[in-house]
Amino acid sequence: MSYQKNAEAQGITFEKQTPGYLNLCIRSGDQLLTSGHVSDLKGKLGADLSLDAGYQAARNCVAKILNSVWNVHGTLDNLRVIKVLGCVNSTQEFTDQHLVINGASDLLHVIFGKDGDGYHARSALGFAQLPTGAAVEVEAIFEIKK
Repeated sequence: MSYQKNAEAQGITFEKQTPGYLNLCIRSGDQLLTSGHVSDLKGKLGADLSLDAGYQAARNCVAKILNSVWNVHGTLDNLRVIKVLGCVNSTQEFTDQHLVINGASDLLHVIFGKDGDGYHARSALGFAQLPTGAAVEVEAIFEIKK
């Protein structure tokens, strides 16, 4: 099954975006670089949000990223995930940012394959606050395969 079909099977929808103040995804050579995409979920991990809620928020970010990538590339096919940066709105005591961002990585593994084009480098960091009070923000870099 194609990567595009894999994403659709996961319930990800693709809609045309209206250009805004910043570019949500830009092509540079054979790479697609995304802006940070914030989760719909608001709150702070380690205070008012559970680990599972954070995991789902990271998945939500990736769904938004894939829509932005689709808007630039027209498909998810012929792509390889290179790098993911996950930012978690968390308390100082919370140390499971990596488990939250697994929500992003796991979805990319399902769509692009864990042992193939979905096998990516990643950073997961904790932040005192994120824009709009979002629980999670994720950005990614993709390679367009020839």
